[in-house]
Amino acid sequence: MQEVYLGIDVGSVSTNIVATKEDGEVLFSKYIRTNGQPLDSVKKGLKELANTVGNEVTVKGVGTTGSGRQLIGVMVGADVVKNEITAHATATIHEVPNVRTIFEIGGQDSKIIVIEDQMVTDFAMNTVCAAGTGSFLDHQSERLGIPIEEFGDLALTSKRDVRIAGRCTVFAESDMIAKQQFGYSKAEIIQGLCDALVRNYINNLGRGKKLEPPFVFQGGVAANVGIRSAFEKEINQEVIIPKHFNIMGALGASILAKEHIKSTGEKTNFRGFEAADLDFIPSTFDCADCSNHCEVIKVELDSKVAAMWGDRCGKFTNSL
Repeated sequence: MQEVYLGIDVGSVSTNIVATKEDGEVLFSKYIRTNGQPLDSVKKGLKELANTVGNEVTVKGVGTTGSGRQLIGVMVGADVVKNEITAHATATIHEVPNVRTIFEIGGQDSKIIVIEDQMVTDFAMNTVCAAGTGSFLDHQSERLGIPIEEFGDLALTSKRDVRIAGRCTVFAESDMIAKQQFGYSKAEIIQGLCDALVRNYINNLGRGKKLEPPFVFQGGVAANVGIRSAFEKEINQEVIIPKHFNIMGALGASILAKEHIKSTGEKTNFRGFEAADLDFIPSTFDCADCSNHCEVIKVELDSKVAAMWGDRCGKFTNSL
């Protein structure tokens, strides 16, 4: 039986599950649309993992990350639950050991991470504005009638530069429509959009930060060669796309799980692939015991409380 470590990255748009070998090589990976149902998406991924390599592997550790990391951590029995910055940085350092700056753009958010001596020294996240995220690019590809897979390649065929306002999705879209009416081609408008989104990303997330090479670009949007080209033009440096650019959060979670198990010598808390068949019921309530009025999340398994979190004082979190 081959020993593996699982990493699960649960975001608002997608859920990624990976199984890595002892040497860090990815044995299995799965991308699933979350569709507002993180429990269902992870159950689907676990079942596919079990059907694909379940009889050939022994799970030695599990890590979760992403916006749904705590809920899914309870569901699968995670050994480590880490934030996205830590998970992404860990994976990138594993893939590109001398990395100094990480550009990460996902479906609903984007982040920039500054690394020095393989340690995170600074970072910034954008979780409010949709400009520059994968979902905005998806929307524009649909509006223009161009498959998102062809979006970046078409941008590279542009013969003229066109400046698109990229500070806001509303302004960007209205400016794109205006440029279409002025007679610019779709290729020119898409290139202008790529340039605008990268310009907005650097000006907002990179403001006040010392950005040094090597630069690594990851997240689902890294598949868009138009955005990569715009980054290289903006910073006048080569941008590296790692092999597993679209699953770096999950990859980092698996590496962190391995490090935890190796350093502590503990046995994994993994519930087994049977976790996909367990009935987890999440709910919330407001605690009125003090002026904080914390929203407490409660997860029940077979009518028993399996986990609680969200209270600042730890009253409920520490009661289990």
